[in-house]
Amino acid sequence: MVMLGKKEALEKLAEQISHCRKCPLYRAATQAVPGEGNPEARIFLIGEAPGFWEDKNGRPFVGEAGQILEKLLDSVNLKREEVFIGNVVRHRPPQNRDPLEAEIKACRPWFWKQLEIVNPKLIITLGRFALEEFLPQEKISKIHGQKRECLIDGKKKIVIPMFHPAAVLWNRRTQISLEEDFLKIRPLIKKIN
Repeated sequence: MVMLGKKEALEKLAEQISHCRKCPLYRAATQAVPGEGNPEARIFLIGEAPGFWEDKNGRPFVGEAGQILEKLLDSVNLKREEVFIGNVVRHRPPQNRDPLEAEIKACRPWFWKQLEIVNPKLIITLGRFALEEFLPQEKISKIHGQKRECLIDGKKKIVIPMFHPAAVLWNRRTQISLEEDFLKIRPLIKKIN
């Protein structure tokens, strides 16, 4: 049996995701948004679902929320190419509605397989749906920006919940919190890189 490198394994997984029909979301979507980034990333960012621009481009976080995310990454001296970025679901929900539990469940194996391949040191959840994958009993409003440790596949991982960058578009206080939360993790990023 030939062992694939991380890059090849992620490419193969992306190909499988592009043909996924495990839930009805694919019917209204233009294409799947498998996720992208550095296969050797120490940091894995996970959002909720593709939006309009992500659906059109097949890439996560390329719309307004993506521009905000890139500014946040820049504030801690990171580039998009240095991290891995994905979503809890891989097809855009109609009218950008919240993903349903059945849709999240259908996409869950894709997300966990990517996480296994990349094997990051730090996981940043963006929004409540991503948070629920790791800390289902917690509320984003109470623990945003706080470091938590989770055991994933027998390995200790650091998880830091953050507000979703799209929330900034509607709430100035959220923007301030998100900017402050990212700045708080700067020392942690230096330590793991």
